[in-house]
Amino acid sequence: MTDRLTIALAQLNPIVGKIDFNLNRLREVRARAAKAGADLVVTSELYSCGYPPEDLVRKPLFISEITAAIEALAQETGDGGPALLVGAPWVEEDRLHNSQVLLDQGQIIAARHKYDLPNYGVFDEKRIFDPGPLPGPINFRDVRIGVPICEDIWTPDVVECIAETGGEILLVPNGSPFETGKSDMRIHHAVARVVESGLPLVYLNQIGGQDELVFDGGSFVMNPDRNLAWQLPAWREDLAITHWRRSGNTWNCQPGKTCNLEKDLAATYQAMTVGLRDYVNKNGFPGVILGMSGGIDSAISAAVAVDALGAERVHCVMMPSPYTSQESLDDAASASEMLGVKLDTVSIAPAMEAFDKMLEQQFKGLESGITEENIQSRSRGLTLMALSNKMGSMVLSTGNKSEMSVGYATLYGDMCGGYSVLKDVYKMTVFELSEWRNKNKPVGALGPSGSVMPYRIITKPPSAELKPDQVDQDTLPPYEALDAILRGLIDEEATVEEIAERGYQFDTVMRIWKMLDRSEYKRRQAPPGVKIGHKAFGRDRRYPITNAFETAYRPKQGR
Repeated sequence: MTDRLTIALAQLNPIVGKIDFNLNRLREVRARAAKAGADLVVTSELYSCGYPPEDLVRKPLFISEITAAIEALAQETGDGGPALLVGAPWVEEDRLHNSQVLLDQGQIIAARHKYDLPNYGVFDEKRIFDPGPLPGPINFRDVRIGVPICEDIWTPDVVECIAETGGEILLVPNGSPFETGKSDMRIHHAVARVVESGLPLVYLNQIGGQDELVFDGGSFVMNPDRNLAWQLPAWREDLAITHWRRSGNTWNCQPGKTCNLEKDLAATYQAMTVGLRDYVNKNGFPGVILGMSGGIDSAISAAVAVDALGAERVHCVMMPSPYTSQESLDDAASASEMLGVKLDTVSIAPAMEAFDKMLEQQFKGLESGITEENIQSRSRGLTLMALSNKMGSMVLSTGNKSEMSVGYATLYGDMCGGYSVLKDVYKMTVFELSEWRNKNKPVGALGPSGSVMPYRIITKPPSAELKPDQVDQDTLPPYEALDAILRGLIDEEATVEEIAERGYQFDTVMRIWKMLDRSEYKRRQAPPGVKIGHKAFGRDRRYPITNAFETAYRPKQGR
């Protein structure tokens, strides 16, 4: 009976759809694992095609290419090296599954299929996959290995089935996207399954950005006593060679390295950085270009871009109007200098004058107002898009979640862009992140140590500077109140009445609720951006644009 096993955990960053790249990377990792004496290399969920593949798996050609690639890889395991447990979309009896396929001794030995397909929030796997049956363990070199896949351990059924059918070790591949506080949730579910089954558990997660999702890794190994034998780092690739010993009927993993995972603001900043880095690099952009206004949103966006890509790949543009203050000009220049980025200045005054002349007859006798303010914003958007088209760099949008929630943004103006790192970040968190980054350099950041923006940018009242003496709070409540109301409406789905009872004026909450619902059409046209919290616009929160529902609360008796 086998009493020793060496399992290599490959925490990697796949590219969706790039099958050859992903499997060649796995070949490199397998070679390293072979030198370390590994018996088995495990990959994350759907590693071969990248996660999530969405409707790519509905293409027969895509599935046939993956199948052929997996079959070729299986033949290579006839060299006496480690076996491979590879995530792949897999067809069995004309049903398409989210699977882990075991390759060993030159052939495909077994496959296990995901049983519990998530269909909430950012997940819609029931749309594209068929659920597998409750899985029993795989017999691998006289060790009965259970392979619950991601969501399969968030409820007891799958692990219970594996334990009752003789499973000895749980290997859990995951494609678990980052969300604030989620690492604690993963540990909680792992502990529950270990306690119920008495089995050790390997939680293997992927890393990297994929469109609006970002995966933080943070894989771990938990022994039957619920102690962590390994804790892999977050936000970067890693290969852990874990050594296992059987004592009686129980397997334990020998202790290895344990890393401290980033929490709170540090984790949020890493999510923004990794999400942007991979969006730019995986889509082949040479860099990014953004409007540097002298305000906090553009300053922190530029800092994230530099940390993700390096200063040489970030191009900032100050686009002053007659309403731009000298303070904003100075702050934009100072922030750009501190980050070491190129800063160009392109005045939009000629564009404003041109539009005034173009529309003079149509606007004759009408008061100047929001239309003229939006023309300024759209002149800036047009300028950035022109530079992007000419130079090839992607426009980075700088709007935050608070603004996008209430429509405090201009379509085809400051909403222009290919990606946004602040899309799911409320304004108060923008302030906190800016202060944090001025005091901390994240692990792996390519930007400078020390401050990345003048402190005045953080402390001055936010302003769009589209008219004289304008500040955001001319139109919006103070951001402390606005964000609290928005968190109630968006994250909690609380009623206006419930939020007003927390100490906010009823009329203010009602006004914010109406602004939120009426701005859905803008958000549908906004660029993608990294998911940070529980309810991100787009993938998590899907409201109709045409929406006549107006009862956000049930009035109390006598109101």
